[in-house]
Amino acid sequence: MNFVLALLAGDPLNPNPSASPDPANTFYSPGIVGFLGTFILVIGAVLIVFDMVRRIRRVNYRAQIKERLANEQAEYEAKSGESAAREPGKAAGAAAKPARTRPAPPAKPKRGE
Repeated sequence: MNFVLALLAGDPLNPNPSASPDPANTFYSPGIVGFLGTFILVIGAVLIVFDMVRRIRRVNYRAQIKERLANEQAEYEAKSGESAAREPGKAAGAAAKPARTRPAPPAKPKRGE
């Protein structure tokens, strides 16, 4: 029982602990190493955010371009269908004609060669 009381009271090996320092008089700082570590971490986070924004914009621009191309294709097909309906003699020829397709984009250059 005395052992439990000694543990609750404090360190049993050192019954007279020294006074702890006054918190107002202590100054703990990470120093220049801590500042530089934090600074490098912040710079890395900012660069990652800029890269993410750039990639998101690129994806959005590609989606917008695909949507515009699809709209242009639909408009062209609608106009070609209207002209075939107006001219009954050419309706059979228009139906046999394949829909207009866009040419393939140029091949991407290979990097590192």
